[in-house]
Amino acid sequence: DVQLQASGGGSVQLGGSLRLSCVVDGFIYDDYAIGWFRQAPGKEREGVSSIRSSDGDVSYANSVKGRFTVSRDTAKKTTYYLQMNGLKTEDTAVYYCAAVLPGYESPSYYLRPDTMENWGQGTLVTVSS
Repeated sequence: DVQLQASGGGSVQLGGSLRLSCVVDGFIYDDYAIGWFRQAPGKEREGVSSIRSSDGDVSYANSVKGRFTVSRDTAKKTTYYLQMNGLKTEDTAVYYCAAVLPGYESPSYYLRPDTMENWGQGTLVTVSS
């Protein structure tokens, strides 16, 4: 079974930063895609960022481009990060990491929640003014 564990959420002031982590366990082949998603109260879940494990190619939603950065830990290959800078109140949401195998489509494809097969529990990010 594939398992994902997201962590790192919290409360920050407008303009602040947070780094979310996602630990992935259970993939045998290094050919999957990781997606970061978020869901605000009363809204649909939306894709924030994605990364392919095979080559590190990434994609971002327009709303977070230039502020968020997705990466993979070079030492702990099963850990992924979402660095969030310049946080806005509209970034407040529960953030999820998810995964799918195989992951050879364009990274932008994996911004769609329906492309993911395995989901971790969410971590709450609250940005206050």
